[in-house]
Amino acid sequence: MIHLLSPAKSLDYNSAISSSTVTIPENLSQAEKLIKKLKKTSSKDLKSMMSISDALVKLNKTRFDTWQGKLEISDTSRQAIFAFSGDVYVGLDAYSLNQKDLEFAQNNLRILSGLYGILRPYDIIEPYRLEMGSSLKVGRKKNLYEFWGTEIASNLKSLLATHQEKTLVNLASNEYFKVVDKKTFDLKIISPQFKDSKNGEYKIIAFFAKKARGLMSRYIIENKIESSADLLGFDYEGYRYNEKLSKENEPVFTREENQIK
Repeated sequence: MIHLLSPAKSLDYNSAISSSTVTIPENLSQAEKLIKKLKKTSSKDLKSMMSISDALVKLNKTRFDTWQGKLEISDTSRQAIFAFSGDVYVGLDAYSLNQKDLEFAQNNLRILSGLYGILRPYDIIEPYRLEMGSSLKVGRKKNLYEFWGTEIASNLKSLLATHQEKTLVNLASNEYFKVVDKKTFDLKIISPQFKDSKNGEYKIIAFFAKKARGLMSRYIIENKIESSADLLGFDYEGYRYNEKLSKENEPVFTREENQIK
């Protein structure tokens, strides 16, 4: 069993990291092709493609122009699990994981990426912002979904061949999970949902749901879970398995208002 996360727009290249172990992204050559294209893309076209402010265009244009494909830790390169810092990664809290946790994550967690395709926790990355839904054309490929094609699904299928339970736990957003080609990936997929009680009913509240994905990733890592049946014991920060709302391959975890921290 392995689980998937989306990357984050927010990045952290300042906090002290607890591990010097690094691996090289498996699709680095593909990332280099994308960077080559992005370096040739004007600020005006980046703004249109990414729908971001002028300040963010300037920041990310600089990131693309100075990207080098670094292979070791520096001020502008670090492991993926430490580099991302959005809501999901607040829940994961990678900086407090111990060495055994990180080693388990390296074998059981994958992070989807518009630039790198798919990342292992220790894979070294440089600052970037390239959402999977971006309309970046590369050669005859009209967007990143076409660019990555069946690559990510094949990667995941090969990885699961080395695991006892051939199940993929999807904790990524729809935008990112769409890149996993379902015709190529024909193994079991479980997609947990997280709902919070509000005004007497359970609803998906974006901020809480994102953080909960990270919390479940941490739960899997800390408890070294390799069986999907054990996911139902998830109880971090007040969430509980709700059998009534759950469907096959879509377990729902709910939380009461008085449990929200």
